[in-house]
Amino acid sequence: MLYYESLDSVEIENAWLTIGSFDGVHLGHQEILGRVVEGARQEKSPAVAITFFPHPAVVLGKRQQAWYLNTPQERAELIGGYGADVVVMHPFTKEVAQQTADEFMQRLVRHLGLRRLIVGPDFALGRGREGNVQRLTELGKVYGYTLEVMPTVKNGDVVISSSLIRNKLNDGEVDQAARYLGRPYRISGEVVRGDARGKALGIPTANLAVWAERTIPKAGVYVCRASISGRSFVAVTNIGVRPTFEQAPVSPRVEAHLLDFDGDIYGTELKLDFLNRLRDEQRFPNVQALVEQIHADIAQARQLYQP
Repeated sequence: MLYYESLDSVEIENAWLTIGSFDGVHLGHQEILGRVVEGARQEKSPAVAITFFPHPAVVLGKRQQAWYLNTPQERAELIGGYGADVVVMHPFTKEVAQQTADEFMQRLVRHLGLRRLIVGPDFALGRGREGNVQRLTELGKVYGYTLEVMPTVKNGDVVISSSLIRNKLNDGEVDQAARYLGRPYRISGEVVRGDARGKALGIPTANLAVWAERTIPKAGVYVCRASISGRSFVAVTNIGVRPTFEQAPVSPRVEAHLLDFDGDIYGTELKLDFLNRLRDEQRFPNVQALVEQIHADIAQARQLYQP
């Protein structure tokens, strides 16, 4: 996969292209990417995906932080993993937002030698979203590309979308989020030093430094698959504010206890795939009650998922 941080850096020909936010790279995105890759392979053309960072909704003031399902790099790697030859993470700015559909399509033709554009039924680009399917079809006749519209992807009667997945995560329904993503929801980050309270209790935890703009599942206790330095472990992960210990409001933390693991992993990247929710975070009357509950959580995790 070739990765570019701007469309202006790309010079290729006969591209089969899709464009979108691709936040989460969920099953709907995967359908479109699969069609682009399939068609490009048949014609021996490059399969190209253009995505944006920041998200247009963020730049236009429609969204707040703590919202993305992936970091930009994770998104690019996922798109490449589904077969794209070229991934362009184009900066979305207010200037880009003001470009007409005609102006933006001219850029695509100039830099990609655009041959075919594949999008979903509600796709639109350009100022005021005026570049809808009808307009892009008209522009294709002018600039020599064809437009293909893929049907909406559903799970049963549910339309799969990034917003739906965010809502599931906000409700703690990580198993449902995984169903729409086609894989467990992942959070990754560097292991940083905490207050070592878990180690003192005999249940050491890895504290993750999580990207501030990422969606985090609802506060609670989860079973995860932890990946670190090429090794995989079952983990019991707590997301929350530790009400048994903290009296004043604090920022939510992501702390994972890796089963059957003992080692110094500070400064290492840890990946957590969320498999199941065990319970809500709660305040305990004393430390002993908390420790007993954590051991019960660990036993339940072992029952559900063997290392």
